[in-house]
Amino acid sequence: MSKTYRWDGRFPPPSKPRAVEGGLKARSKRGAIAQTWWSERFIAVLEDIGMGNRLERGRTYARKGQVISLAVDAGAVTAHVQGSRARPYRVRIGLTAFGKAEWAKLERELAGNAWYLAKLLAGEMPDDIEDVFAGLGLSLFPASAGELSLDCTCPDWEVPCKHLAATFYLLAESFDDDPFRILAWRGRPREDLLDNLNAARYDGPSADTAEHPGVPLEDCLDSYFALQGDLPRPSPHVTSSTSLLDQLPPVDITLRGHPLPDLLRPAYRSDVVRT
Repeated sequence: MSKTYRWDGRFPPPSKPRAVEGGLKARSKRGAIAQTWWSERFIAVLEDIGMGNRLERGRTYARKGQVISLAVDAGAVTAHVQGSRARPYRVRIGLTAFGKAEWAKLERELAGNAWYLAKLLAGEMPDDIEDVFAGLGLSLFPASAGELSLDCTCPDWEVPCKHLAATFYLLAESFDDDPFRILAWRGRPREDLLDNLNAARYDGPSADTAEHPGVPLEDCLDSYFALQGDLPRPSPHVTSSTSLLDQLPPVDITLRGHPLPDLLRPAYRSDVVRT
């Protein structure tokens, strides 16, 4: 039996989201959405800080493809989610990004352990990487609800609303695809992290601290094309006077049992002496 809903003036009437073509759909059709340990950990953290019941509201949106776009940047995840209104809602999930000094300490710790380097270079998150962060007084994932700033342009007064919840689920799946997005959210993109890990491993300058000293070009135009120092003088290559004979193809000519090149060799040596 179908039910008829009527608005009594106290609550907004129920509404259905507008269908979206080409939206981002969660791969999971039932059960848990996260697949890897790091995305599962992310969802578990959200549930532990009191968002579990509210997150459930976003599963349907995430699986129907209501999330139109999703972007992960340092300190903020932004998305557009289609609801029942014509204009998609704008969603933002903020998390404090670590500064240069904090990342320098983290990178030194990670670079000092061959296991961490191998896992990260393979595109995987080390199982105990959270311990590295914790050892420096930092947290890879949000440690409390207060660390997250949640914003959505929808009229729902509950936080997180289903648009934010759907974004959380799609964010977890994006972590399945690329765990470096977790670190990018904390302020360190993949390329910079790997460059800095290699630099820290060999005690070189990081992307944050590398400097390029030198004189401005406009101050050295008069001498820019001048020779700046003595060029090395290569010594001539010394070859044997008979080396030309050694480069001859095989000659099947013999005289009194001696190959022709061997008979000519004394003549080449004596010619050099006369010169």
